[in-house]
Amino acid sequence: MKKFKSTTFSSLKTSEVRAKKHLGQHFLTDENIAKKIVELVPSESKAIIEVGPGMGVLTQFLVQKETPIFLSEIDTESIAYLEVKYADAFATNQFLFIGDILKLSDKDFEYNEYAILGNFPYNISSQIVFKILDFKDKIPFWCGMFQKEVAERLAAPHGSKTYGITSVLTQSFYDISYEFTVGPQVFSPPPKVDSGVISCVRRNDINTSVSPEILKSVVKESFNQRRKKMSNSLSRFIPENKSFPWKDLRPEQVSVAGFQEMAIWVYENKL
Repeated sequence: MKKFKSTTFSSLKTSEVRAKKHLGQHFLTDENIAKKIVELVPSESKAIIEVGPGMGVLTQFLVQKETPIFLSEIDTESIAYLEVKYADAFATNQFLFIGDILKLSDKDFEYNEYAILGNFPYNISSQIVFKILDFKDKIPFWCGMFQKEVAERLAAPHGSKTYGITSVLTQSFYDISYEFTVGPQVFSPPPKVDSGVISCVRRNDINTSVSPEILKSVVKESFNQRRKKMSNSLSRFIPENKSFPWKDLRPEQVSVAGFQEMAIWVYENKL
């Protein structure tokens, strides 16, 4: 993931940033809501990554922290705007631009742990979640703004109609709190849907005996055929001579812990 010095886009200085549909940008304009989101970040965080800073409505509160801030941004217009607005923070290396959050790799982590926050671009918000899960060992906390239905899905308990793949995979590693709902009127341009803010704290009881790859395969295959009983949707994982404990259940009836137990069973009885 490329890092940018604060002078990289000096020739592109601008007084404002135009929201770009192809980047899924809807800029938050309510400073009270922005402050509430930033206040969710634990004070002990050693370094912070802000995803999609746009015109800096969250960034203005992050600058008050004595913490290295990495701004993940690919919009050159936004980069040019922010490097002027926060010139002092860049001069002292408190702020540093980094590139596409979806290209994050092991070599990009300069600190042992990071908190992540952002008004996530709605068109890639699920991809951002999966990227965070890839680096869960380095990310003890994250919070962000999503489309409301996506936020609700992430926080949904088993038995809920919105409980699904992202619910199980995220809740396997993080305790999720749905914080509050935000209406379209506080964005520019306004989205066509409500938004929701969630916060996620890494669990202390992560089941380390579960293979993340097998868990992902089992969960995805289950919910891709969510109307079927598990004995049908997961038939390729079940040996003919084995009794499958979850055979008569549908995926929304299985808890997060249940899916973890299922992943262990599949590993132990793999064909």
